[in-house]
Amino acid sequence: MTQSAQIRAAIDATGCAMGPDVIAGCRQLFGEEQMALVAAVPPVASDVPYGPDARHVLDIYAPVDARDAPVVVFVHGGGFVLGSKCEDGWANAAVGRWAATQGMVGVVINYRLAPDHLWPAGGADVGAAVDWVRANIGAYGGDPARIVAMGTSAGAVHVAGFLSLRPDHADLVRGAVLLSGLYGYTPLDVKDERYYGAPEDYPARMPREGVAATTLPLFVAAAQYDPQRFQAEFLGLMTERNQRHGTMPLGHIANGHNHYSMAMHIGTSDTRLSAEVADFITRVCA
Repeated sequence: MTQSAQIRAAIDATGCAMGPDVIAGCRQLFGEEQMALVAAVPPVASDVPYGPDARHVLDIYAPVDARDAPVVVFVHGGGFVLGSKCEDGWANAAVGRWAATQGMVGVVINYRLAPDHLWPAGGADVGAAVDWVRANIGAYGGDPARIVAMGTSAGAVHVAGFLSLRPDHADLVRGAVLLSGLYGYTPLDVKDERYYGAPEDYPARMPREGVAATTLPLFVAAAQYDPQRFQAEFLGLMTERNQRHGTMPLGHIANGHNHYSMAMHIGTSDTRLSAEVADFITRVCA
């Protein structure tokens, strides 16, 4: 199904704006549908530790009687400095619940936040979560050999960071889904120095080379109303992948969506993006 005219008009009116008011507005747009998903798909495990830090916890969503199912590890956004695996009762966790409705096991993680934890903490935490999933997800009906890492915004950056930090990543996951991420095709924003440090450190720390060079299957998406920097990053990655590999990765422009609604609407009746993501996961996990 596609997007309702009411939601499309509301997002069109907001345009490329970002901030708490836009987030709150998006949550109102999708809250009713998402709360129905909350009632239908409870977690099978909550706040499971995957590392030593208090932020090293994850929630698991699974179909009834799941067995050897593909696994989606989802990493939330938040500008490197905030966010959690479940906000206002559903946000971010929606991707895990959606995965369970598709016959997959959804794993939604917290990770350490800046400025207390600088680069490479985020990418390292994604790697630690993947390691935990590979060792333990069989007990929840997941197949440890069929994992896809997925992130939005800062979460997409951390998934890309995982690809850069772990030379063995192609042995650990089958693919990666990157929604509205920053990979190194535009200059470092001042606010992102809270994670990366000084601008002169950025070229050595940004995940551009890892995400451009990997042979891992990628699904890369941007929103119609992503801020210009995010759109330029999407185009930069698609272009470099084409130049280096002779083809682009699978790509999606989420028409009628903004930076926040991109992930927030997954699990609702607007299935344009989620259907393509599900198809990608099915194919790479075949």
